[in-house]
Amino acid sequence: MFTVSLMAAPARADLDDDTVMAVQRRWSGGRALWLEPGTAAEFAVETMPHDLADAWAELDRRGFDLAVQPTANRRKAVLLADMDSTMIEQECIDELADMAGVGQRVAAITRRAMNGELNFHEALLERVALLEGLPYGVIAEVLENRITLAAGGRTLVATMKANGAWTALVSGGFTDFTGPVADRLGFDEQRANVLLTTADGLLSGRVALPILGREAKVQALEEITAARGLAPADVLAVGDGANDLGMLQRAGAGVALHAKPAVAAQAAIRINHGDLTALLYLQGYGRDEFVA
Repeated sequence: MFTVSLMAAPARADLDDDTVMAVQRRWSGGRALWLEPGTAAEFAVETMPHDLADAWAELDRRGFDLAVQPTANRRKAVLLADMDSTMIEQECIDELADMAGVGQRVAAITRRAMNGELNFHEALLERVALLEGLPYGVIAEVLENRITLAAGGRTLVATMKANGAWTALVSGGFTDFTGPVADRLGFDEQRANVLLTTADGLLSGRVALPILGREAKVQALEEITAARGLAPADVLAVGDGANDLGMLQRAGAGVALHAKPAVAAQAAIRINHGDLTALLYLQGYGRDEFVA
């Protein structure tokens, strides 16, 4: 048995009965359950639809998200989340680079690395080198004035934790950002790279090795599940960049959220229009179950 989820962006809340019923008829689905009127509905189907890609593209053009998953074990026991452009709206290294006067150079490298065009390890070293000499105190300034949380993130973390899940922020960014962001969002743990500084409080242009990238995110998934007697199938992973693909494909439910094109093309679940609360609807949580 499979569950079909249809979702609209919460700000629009324009998912209607006609749209849901059209997909039901197309796939001979069961009775629809509204998880939030106008925003999320679901119904059961017996087999994976053969024309899922076509239906997804049609709905995507209309501004709706569509996903089909096995019904069993849909509520996950672990949330594994990327940070930059996923749980926050910015790329931290790009914000630091802007403060250092090399914003355009670093942002261009970031875009190519996140789309899988560059080796993440080499791209990170190149970008961090351009930050050499930036005062360490700039990080606090960026956190205070430039970093904003992605919509629905606090609700996603709080709701899953309230239902017994372990939550981990796993980033290819830096612990100076993941620590405060994890605290603000309520994550149980965080993992990221460590920026190195000089004795006089400047960024050295180097990062501690080994670098946490694609393989380290998969390793985090395996370590976290093993420590709790769980399996990768019990994980909901979310990210947007090429270095997230390993954990997205290893997790029981891997969600590409507003992802780079090359990443979205390889992900089984794509959320292009909704916010992070879409990950709760995907697990069958109704709006009345959300924890503020």
